[in-house]
Amino acid sequence: MTNGSVSNEPHPWVWLVWLALFVGLPAAVAGWEPRAPREGTAARFAHAASSRAIRPSTPPPTVEPVAVYALPADRARALNATIPFSRLSNPAARPFRFEGSATDLARAVDCLAAAQIYEAGDDAVGQRAVAQVVLNRVRHPAFPKTVCGVVFQGQERATGCQFTFSCDGALARTPSPAVWDRARAIARGALAGDVFAPVGYATHYHTDWVVPYWSGSLDKLARVGTHLFFRWRGWWGTAPAFRAYGTSGGEPLIERIARLSPAHGIAGLPLPSAITPMADSADAIAAQARQAIGLDQIGKSVGGVRLIALADIRSFLVELPRGSRPDSWPESARTFCAGRSQCRIMGWTAHDAPKELPLTLANLAAMRFSYIHDTQNGLQRALWNCDKIPRTDKGDCMRRRVPVAMPVPPAPTGLAGVRRMDRFETVKIAPMPETSTSDAGQP
Repeated sequence: MTNGSVSNEPHPWVWLVWLALFVGLPAAVAGWEPRAPREGTAARFAHAASSRAIRPSTPPPTVEPVAVYALPADRARALNATIPFSRLSNPAARPFRFEGSATDLARAVDCLAAAQIYEAGDDAVGQRAVAQVVLNRVRHPAFPKTVCGVVFQGQERATGCQFTFSCDGALARTPSPAVWDRARAIARGALAGDVFAPVGYATHYHTDWVVPYWSGSLDKLARVGTHLFFRWRGWWGTAPAFRAYGTSGGEPLIERIARLSPAHGIAGLPLPSAITPMADSADAIAAQARQAIGLDQIGKSVGGVRLIALADIRSFLVELPRGSRPDSWPESARTFCAGRSQCRIMGWTAHDAPKELPLTLANLAAMRFSYIHDTQNGLQRALWNCDKIPRTDKGDCMRRRVPVAMPVPPAPTGLAGVRRMDRFETVKIAPMPETSTSDAGQP
């Protein structure tokens, strides 16, 4: 017999509720918590990407002369540290493939090498980063469309050029041949498609001990050594903006690096597309046994002319024999340029010969004769100073130079994007001893 009381056993559906509370809900929360931040981050990046994907109707940003705030180095570093690195993606730039003639390529290589050396010193990693920024600028519509145009943009200013070395007097210092050759190898690689990925599409950089006026308004992308790299914000800093590239008109000739670069012509004339007819071609001269010409021969007669100085292992300054025929001067190439794929000779009379290096504009204006060859580019040229040595063919004439007084640049208080290279060579020309008439090359 039952006593009529209600059973204490819970209904089955109650167990289901408790199971949901103690098992299902924690599992749902555990699954939701890691997803929420990821979805939020993805949404933020998607929104940023969508806002950057629309090309603005306004023109590209204006490129102003470089200016920096005058601050002590420690204060500048502290301010730079407060600028955060961008959280947006930093894709590597697309490979750059140079388009242009062999002469254009030779000029581009040497302009790029000059930027690398004078901006980053003899540092392969720093040079690759500088080269990438230069090539990014070549592709961007806000900058010139040639490598040399980008590197030497604003060189006519005493201060405020885009790459400070081009207007602050740094080019008076000469890198050693080994440093120059290493920089040119890096430049050739960059122009053939080598990419330095860490700096992405950066168009600006500076050293951490200066603060340029633009440093807080651009996306900070990367640090390479003491350099900080930036790109423009918005669409102008994205990959689609870096497509305008062309060498319309070819790479400009930069006379300021002519003493480093045969491609930029010591006489300041456009390089010829064909070899100038001479007794021997550049290839034939380069194939001959190399003459050993060193510092111990300065002041002595070599191949019928007096050696004044060696600007580097391929460049010879000479005093031309008194009374010699101007048409005989190219024959000096057989002596000085034998066994050298790149060679240049610069000749003066005894009265006008330079006393030291680097050469001044007045020295160049007084030069009577120059010879240059570069077998890699099929270049060979002999030129005369037609103000002093009249020539029937005006194509044989150097460009006329008029010496002018140049203002002395003020000592910089801070240089944006410059880390100086200290290993440079300045050549002093030794006094020339007295020699006999035959030793001076008199007929």
